[in-house]
Amino acid sequence: MPSVQELFSLSGQTALVTGGTRGIGQAMALALAEAGADILLVQRDTSNQTTKQQIEALGRKATIYTADLSSTTSVASLVPAILADGHRIHILLNCGGIQRRHPSHQFPDSDWQAVLQVNLTSVFTLCRDVGAHMLEQPADLPLSRRGAIINVASLLSFQGGITVPAYAASKGGVAQLTKALSNEWSAKGVTVNAIAPGYIATEMNTALMNDEARATGILARIPAGRWGSPDDFKGAVVYLGSAASAYVSGEIVVVDGGWMGR
Repeated sequence: MPSVQELFSLSGQTALVTGGTRGIGQAMALALAEAGADILLVQRDTSNQTTKQQIEALGRKATIYTADLSSTTSVASLVPAILADGHRIHILLNCGGIQRRHPSHQFPDSDWQAVLQVNLTSVFTLCRDVGAHMLEQPADLPLSRRGAIINVASLLSFQGGITVPAYAASKGGVAQLTKALSNEWSAKGVTVNAIAPGYIATEMNTALMNDEARATGILARIPAGRWGSPDDFKGAVVYLGSAASAYVSGEIVVVDGGWMGR
């Protein structure tokens, strides 16, 4: 049995990460790199080099692949391009996501389609394509594993939210997709789990934080007594990406300061 340090090590592995330019995704990409992984960053373009530079400062490799998660054709061409360059993907972290807010009776079709495409359909496409790749690899990771897939769910995988029907539907879908893939792949050495963030102080929640009444109500309900920060996800992502969680699959790990227990 590997030591605890070896269980959590990602040395020699490569992680494919969407949504890594800022916020939670950036913190998780850096955590994977700190644990020893090289990182393939999926970005709309190469103008934002911040995460790449921070990964390289840790002594790891970082490569940017451009793709538009709102485009089915762009997402479909991503994994073939990465594999054609000779990369093996050991970890997939789907963190790319968007939010749109409208009263539900006025929610436009265009925003519904955009949210479902980025938050759910692109997640399925990447899980399918990377999963197929992982299943073809030797089970040579610690504890005879082939890979780990980590999706980013939400408290709205469980709750409905207010004025965010598309986001709630997409994140409910991510949770169920995670379980469905786990049922097929965990016996073959590919774990599939999700992380559900609580209320985190990031750009996606700017509108919430600026709504004084809602922000006050949210804070009052968080047992930890504070909004979360991106760094609160470093431990969870390394755990789910490593052999430490080899017997954990189909799980939605909630990182929310105790919100769901209240």
